[in-house]
Amino acid sequence: MEEAKLKTFITSDELANHKKAGDLWISIQGKVYDVTNWAERHPGGELPLLNLAGQDVTDTFIAFHPKSAWQHLDQFFVGYLQDYSISEVSKDYRRLSNEFTRLGLFEKKGHGIFFSLCCMISLFILIFTGVVMSNNSWIHVFCAALLGVLWMQSGFIGHDSGHYNVMLSPGLNKISQILAGNCVTGISIGWWKWTHTAHHIAVNSLDHDPDLQHVPFLAVSSEIFDSLTSCFYGRKMNFDAAARFLVSYQHWTFYPVMAFARINLFAQSFMLLLSKRHVPNRKMELLGMMVFWGWFSLLISYLPNFGERVVFVAVSFAVSGMQHVQFCLNHFSADVYIGGPRANDWFEKQTKGSIDIACSRWMDWFHGGLQFQVEHHLFPRLPRCHLRKISPLVKGLCEKHGLPYTSVSFFDANRKTIATLRAAALQARDLGLPVPKNLVWEAVNTHG
Repeated sequence: MEEAKLKTFITSDELANHKKAGDLWISIQGKVYDVTNWAERHPGGELPLLNLAGQDVTDTFIAFHPKSAWQHLDQFFVGYLQDYSISEVSKDYRRLSNEFTRLGLFEKKGHGIFFSLCCMISLFILIFTGVVMSNNSWIHVFCAALLGVLWMQSGFIGHDSGHYNVMLSPGLNKISQILAGNCVTGISIGWWKWTHTAHHIAVNSLDHDPDLQHVPFLAVSSEIFDSLTSCFYGRKMNFDAAARFLVSYQHWTFYPVMAFARINLFAQSFMLLLSKRHVPNRKMELLGMMVFWGWFSLLISYLPNFGERVVFVAVSFAVSGMQHVQFCLNHFSADVYIGGPRANDWFEKQTKGSIDIACSRWMDWFHGGLQFQVEHHLFPRLPRCHLRKISPLVKGLCEKHGLPYTSVSFFDANRKTIATLRAAALQARDLGLPVPKNLVWEAVNTHG
């Protein structure tokens, strides 16, 4: 190791040898850094470094790190990358990022978050007032729908605060994450950051992106039928007879599954917080979860009977389920691949794996800025108030380099997603697929 550090120049082949736990090297703008000892303290977690080590990560570093992060790199310097080169796409991407930095767009957050917080507080008061003060069942159902909207807006704020400071200081931003995530929606912000970072790093990789790993309920590609191993969860995604049965009807069950997807997020949050995995601010997160279940249980208790409570929960979950649908529309029908992320095609992977939703400006509140998914994936630190402004520049860059820039209406995005799910479902119905036999499956699907 010491001899390697004394070398002035390092080839790409040599760099590629340092990509395992306990030996992590990366290259940024032609300089090579040993980040082995930094991995455990990396704010974004160890996983991005494990996935990207052994290669040049300049574009990824630019996308996720503020200008202040560059000053910390020198302490990890070990040499220069001898055969460093930059693609034309990367050159243009970096120029565009530098221009946004020069204009101060990454720091100009606008007043959208403030207005969102005011609306959320108003909704919270209105919901409690409607449930506690009224005996009308329809008003209770209306309040349940409003709660679903509240959860959606809180989710957008939690998402934004995970990418950049939505508050005046990092400390206040951390508090806003716990409030928006754990306290209001009941979802661990630590769990979200863990999975969402992996999603951004390896967007639409079937074995690395957790947002595409929904077996046994959903499968966006027949390649998942080979029981791929999830590099994120560290386990095999078994495509057995039960999975084949469920996937075979996924184009019919997609919306019902999304309506109650929140239950899975509750479970995943507690599984992470109660696990042995390192979770920053674990106690604060658990306290936030208790706050959520406290006020939510109290709200439910004011409803007059069991039937209304069931309806209230179902309606609130179903309305907030629209947000889960939105997330799927942005990626399910885009290009997928198998394998780890390659930093030298960062721009290409983000554009091929993401889909924009074309909508009027007045619908921005509904999508939370994520309708500009291509722009968001290329510039994840950019506040949502700027995404509409930069979309023509991103589209122009894609056209210049012959890359896809997919932008469709909300209706067409749903249609494309269902078509993708249906195509995989029909392939799953092929009785010739070598999966374990299931007598129920064979009886239901026997023809003639």
